Amino acid sequence: MRIGHGYDVHRLTVGRKLVLGGVEIPYRLGLLGHSDADVLTHAVMDALAGAAKLGDIGKLFPDTDPAYAGISSLKLLRKVADLLEAHGYFLVNLDATIIVQDPKVAPYRQQMTENLAAALSADTDRVNIKATTEEHLGFTGDGSGMAAHAVVLLEKKTS
Repeated sequence: MRIGHGYDVHRLTVGRKLVLGGVEIPYRLGLLGHSDADVLTHAVMDALAGAAKLGDIGKLFPDTDPAYAGISSLKLLRKVADLLEAHGYFLVNLDATIIVQDPKVAPYRQQMTENLAAALSADTDRVNIKATTEEHLGFTGDGSGMAAHAVVLLEKKTS
């Protein structure tokens, strides 16, 4: 069994869509980044890559590569899932937390869960997503950015 932790952060800005867990959330600001800047999915990918000793998303999908400009992070997560499969790992559990002051993401959590589970070819009961505010403290609390943490447990398939 292998445990991985992922963390990601993106700045909020005008003129971008807000995508979390593959769900486009109506909001006046979006996340700035090379891809769709899905901070939740990025944290999940980093946790998975770390647990399987594959590096991180910067190594796997560099922001200097134009092939990843504007790409859906769910597509990248599917590529990570393929790498895990190739290395003989499967997801036992994923627990993630989105750190966001506004907007409220609770109405979208089920769809996020379903999207991440589908990309990982896992049952939804293996994926848990939470959200919290930081009581108006720091860059997430003042609304200038969002962050996410993810912890995963992988298991090696036995032959």
